[in-house]
Amino acid sequence: MMDVLIETRGLTRNYGEICALKPLDLRVNNGEWLSIMGHSGSGKSTLLNLLGGLDRPSDGFIRVGGEDLRVLSEDGMARYRREFVGIIFQQHHLIPYLTAVENIMMAQYFHSVPDEAEARTALERVGLGHRLKNRPGELSGGEQQRVCIARAIINSPRLLLGDEPTGNLDHGSTRVVMELLSELRAEEQFTIIMVTHNHEVAAWGDRTIYLDDGVMVREELKGD
Repeated sequence: MMDVLIETRGLTRNYGEICALKPLDLRVNNGEWLSIMGHSGSGKSTLLNLLGGLDRPSDGFIRVGGEDLRVLSEDGMARYRREFVGIIFQQHHLIPYLTAVENIMMAQYFHSVPDEAEARTALERVGLGHRLKNRPGELSGGEQQRVCIARAIINSPRLLLGDEPTGNLDHGSTRVVMELLSELRAEEQFTIIMVTHNHEVAAWGDRTIYLDDGVMVREELKGD
């Protein structure tokens, strides 16, 4: 039997009269790479925010890594985000006046204790050992996204979430980022859930689910 990392049943998120995510039943296995596709407003980012502990459901069941996210206190949710989840955003959210290594150390500060040697190692793992002292404005879009990946994995998360992480990158940089994520996943054995509009990016996953108007309308296994 597969080791289930994520399970939702009837997971729902309403914003006033708008139902952004309609009752969703989903299982994601430990170590799986799940891609999520759908047009804007289909519920993709809403689902990602719920799984990342950035939002709370209106109804339904959501368990991640043995944690029932519905019953966690604010402190418990902060601990879950800090210790269990790494997030890569489309917008890099790097601090412009800090160097690459300082941006990683800032992420460490919120997780545990800043450690420059660990931060350097994380950047070397994503191929930026020669760019440690550069600020975001001195890095290309692809390089900035690699800093974001290093920042997301610095706490050794079990769950790595990507919200359109290649949306602002050209084709060459997109491939570099996807190859890097594939290599890191093989090394770290974390689970990846990635929202994307790009079919080529989605194809890196083991499985793709499609959302439309808050409903999962179909899913495809790799190779289907």
